[in-house]
Amino acid sequence: MNREEILGAINMLCGDVFDNNAVNITENTTALDIEEWDSLTHIQLIVAIEKHFKIKFTSSEITGFKTVGEMCSCVKTKLG
Repeated sequence: MNREEILGAINMLCGDVFDNNAVNITENTTALDIEEWDSLTHIQLIVAIEKHFKIKFTSSEITGFKTVGEMCSCVKTKLG
């Protein structure tokens, strides 16, 4: 799976988690860019990504994510 496919899947998951299908994320998107993105939805998004890709993030990975691109990189690494 390439980065574009991972980003597309995370974009879809963001629409579901934030209950806003108009959300369009990029690799540079941060939590500050999306009004609905708070601490609770952050955890919901992490869980949704883990379930979708069948992976597990460590707590240090989760707290280290600054952008969606960093999430994509971590997912890509975990998928091999």
